Amino acid sequence: MAHGLLTSYPVSLSIPVQWGEMDAYGHVNNTIFFRWFESARIAFLDRCGLLDTMERDRIGAILRSTGCRFRAPVFYPDTVEVGGRARDIETDRFTMEYLVVSLTQEAVVGEGTGVIVSYDYQARRKTPLPDRVRASLESLADESV
Repeated sequence: MAHGLLTSYPVSLSIPVQWGEMDAYGHVNNTIFFRWFESARIAFLDRCGLLDTMERDRIGAILRSTGCRFRAPVFYPDTVEVGGRARDIETDRFTMEYLVVSLTQEAVVGEGTGVIVSYDYQARRKTPLPDRVRASLESLADESV
């Protein structure tokens, strides 16, 4: 069940914090937030159909850029819930927003973004989002409101 802070995120995952994700400073290393974003992104791409188009047509997603605002450190043991949603849907790209909530702290511990580009892996160039994917993205964006 998604934390209440994630109600406007159509995709959310519950991820246990692992001991090995801690760094020398005693908190989860900043790179782990990007792994959590990736997990949410893959679940989101599956839900909107981009994983299917990759398998069927070799048209998938490629990450153009990503960023994170670290709001609070995360410690073991904990579980985070990571939400993903789309905004700024364009012809060949969209922006994903991520929210990471610590269940122990009951607070937002990170916020992120990623620009996802529709990519033709056979031709090796960007391409318009497939119509079905775009419709699914727009539907999921409507759920986020």
